[in-house]
Amino acid sequence: MTLAPVLRRVPLFAELSETEIARLSDIARDRSYPKNSVILFEDDPGDALYVVVTGLVKVVLIGEDGREVILSVLKDGDFFGEMSLIDDQPRSAHVIAMEDSSFLVLRREDFQHRLREAPSIALGMLRALSRRLREADEKIGGLVLLDVNGRVAKLLLSMADENDGVHITRRVTHHTIAQMVGSSRETVSRTMRDLADRGFIEVTRKAITIRNRSALQTAAGR
Repeated sequence: MTLAPVLRRVPLFAELSETEIARLSDIARDRSYPKNSVILFEDDPGDALYVVVTGLVKVVLIGEDGREVILSVLKDGDFFGEMSLIDDQPRSAHVIAMEDSSFLVLRREDFQHRLREAPSIALGMLRALSRRLREADEKIGGLVLLDVNGRVAKLLLSMADENDGVHITRRVTHHTIAQMVGSSRETVSRTMRDLADRGFIEVTRKAITIRNRSALQTAAGR
């Protein structure tokens, strides 16, 4: 794997010079995990930053009864593990591969050394953390203020916006959607059928298509 071009695609490192990217690629290591494997366990020591190169991962909390709550789903160019690099605290959640995935890994000591050399990385991280705080605020607001129909509508709009605003090509099951919106698979399945019957969305084996964005936005409280 040629690491420099991969690092260049990561928003966190977008403002680095070619020299800085080359220095960063010298300390990065590639690692792969198969589908359904646990990449990080909650309460593990936080000793590295992970950048998703290919694949899809979920950041989850797992209750004592085994129930999962998905905090976020990360794709190519996203990163995780940064909180523990900053505050030296254990991992705050599990990270699990949703499909075969590959990563670049930057160890704590190496990353902090590069951080001191390239302040623009710190600015990029602050922007990323700010964005995640906003997303967390929106998610908490949705859980409090919206019913399941509204939460599903909001999630579908968000996933469509990751692409072209219309098509959701990422494969997510009703079970996964339920874990992301804090509901049951059965309720999500009924909601998806209702949205399709009302012409808000179209569901095929390959994609979910937004057919009536304004109506879906109204359902999502936008």
